[in-house]
Amino acid sequence: MSRNGDFAVGLDIGTTKICAIYGRWEKERVNIVSVGSCPSLGLRKGIVVDMDMTADSVKRALRCAGEGTGAAAIRSVVVGIAGGHIKGFTGYGAIGIRGGVVRQDDVDRLVDSAGAVCVPVDREILHVIPSGFRIDGSNGINDPVGLRAERLEADVHIVTGSVTSVRNLIKCCEMAEVRVKDIVLEPLASADAVLAEDEKNRGVVLIDIGGGTTDIAVYKDGMLKHTAVLALGGNHITNDIALGLGISSDEAERIKKLSGYSMTGMADENGSVEIRREENKAEKLPLRRLTEIIEPRCEELMLLIKKEVDIAAREGAGDRKMSSRFSGVVLTGGTALLKGIDSMAKLTLGLPVRIGTPAGVVNKGFVNGPEFATGVGLLRYGLESQDGDDEWSDAPLTANGIFEKMKYWVKGLFQ
Repeated sequence: MSRNGDFAVGLDIGTTKICAIYGRWEKERVNIVSVGSCPSLGLRKGIVVDMDMTADSVKRALRCAGEGTGAAAIRSVVVGIAGGHIKGFTGYGAIGIRGGVVRQDDVDRLVDSAGAVCVPVDREILHVIPSGFRIDGSNGINDPVGLRAERLEADVHIVTGSVTSVRNLIKCCEMAEVRVKDIVLEPLASADAVLAEDEKNRGVVLIDIGGGTTDIAVYKDGMLKHTAVLALGGNHITNDIALGLGISSDEAERIKKLSGYSMTGMADENGSVEIRREENKAEKLPLRRLTEIIEPRCEELMLLIKKEVDIAAREGAGDRKMSSRFSGVVLTGGTALLKGIDSMAKLTLGLPVRIGTPAGVVNKGFVNGPEFATGVGLLRYGLESQDGDDEWSDAPLTANGIFEKMKYWVKGLFQ
């Protein structure tokens, strides 16, 4: 199986921007050939609310990514999914082992049985991800295949999503004249791009703060333990600035990026920022005033994140102290660039914090920032799924087909 020369496209359809990353394998690393990005129109909190506007934004991002590459037109993409409709919860499964030795078929059967839970008719199970196996009552087993056993059990993490939201995402891409090859949960894509295996083994919290949502993925002992999507992100900070200062959203976003701090204690007390009102009159604003608007929203976000991390720390261990469960936090997403937000996260969560940027990438200058983590992760999955036989290459492009594909690739993570 060659890992050179195969092309793929990761398409990150976010609330603030739509980013298409075009790349291929080069000596076991991802070579970023081009990146196309444009403002995202038609989405709110990660959910499509205007299909025509979203499809047009997708088309422009793909056109920008394809320009100057000399390659054929982009025909298929791997798309990320997030939004407030994504919900995760823990589950459990158990089966008897025929023949006394665990086979991969047994693991698949166990995962299927654990996913046989009732969900509302408007929702669908997207992923059933093992988070730890037990053999005849013995814990701490990550890969049971080949071991002797009479009974195999597993804790699983079950992710569900809105059927309508998935269908709308697929339809927007069809309208943009591209085929959705696969859909990947965005926090999993971001984790694949920025987390090291050692971090996953020791315990790590990935926090991807985008424009409309904040995605959380928690790993321990090398396995995914918890996911959450919060309907709160950087756009809420921008809206607070716009309302508080009586300026346009574009101007609020500009000064947030240029001069915003997440904590008032970090801003220069004598500093100022120039703002432009709609009548094009510039005026000076004390920097502290800007930060006083930003800080409460950042505090709200961090408390919501802490609540999710506390839940993850308690699950399965009964341990309420996250510091004893996790070795650190990795912040990524565009809002991770807000000055001081890593320090606020460290104070709130009581854990070491670093800003995560895509790793294992050639031409990293194209994607040298946390805002590209999801897109690079989607591209990596697209490239990895080209290895071997792709039994889904001709699958019908339907919501049900996509759901089955998502379950299939998650199983592949543990084979």
